[in-house]
Amino acid sequence: MPVKIEPVAKVFTIEQANAMLPLVRAITTDLTTLARDVVERRSRLAAFKSRKDQKAGDPYSDELASMQQAVAADAQRLQEYIDELRSLGLEPKGAVEGLVDFPSQLDGRVVYLCWKLGEAEVTHWHEVEAGFAGRQSLVAGAVAHAEDDFESFSEPADTHSDNSHPEQAD
Repeated sequence: MPVKIEPVAKVFTIEQANAMLPLVRAITTDLTTLARDVVERRSRLAAFKSRKDQKAGDPYSDELASMQQAVAADAQRLQEYIDELRSLGLEPKGAVEGLVDFPSQLDGRVVYLCWKLGEAEVTHWHEVEAGFAGRQSLVAGAVAHAEDDFESFSEPADTHSDNSHPEQAD
């Protein structure tokens, strides 16, 4: 069954994506730190609950309820970080791993410029359906195809109707 692709509201060039990285990196660092903590605490809570008999009057029931509320509050904060990235036009793909996709265009089709926390800049892309496993190097793609293939990552047609890139003059 084909994957339904939703139209993207914003499309990024490589330069635009890299220019946004200081902000994206800050948000993603907070997101991954909190996500890893929430995953760990949920795991500990699940292990505790599986070993503990939850009877009425259990002296630890209040503490357990408090811990569950704290995890729920942090899960809400995680969603706020994700929403913040989405409000920038980005697609967060892995909270724990720090994966973020920037919608882009290549040869008239929507693709993702792919960045992972820890990478200095955006250097990979993938087809929308391929995901992280289908990442391809932007440089390798330029070498493997035509010389101008690298430059075909462009802004939407409505902003540069002639597909020229004055900032990329030879």
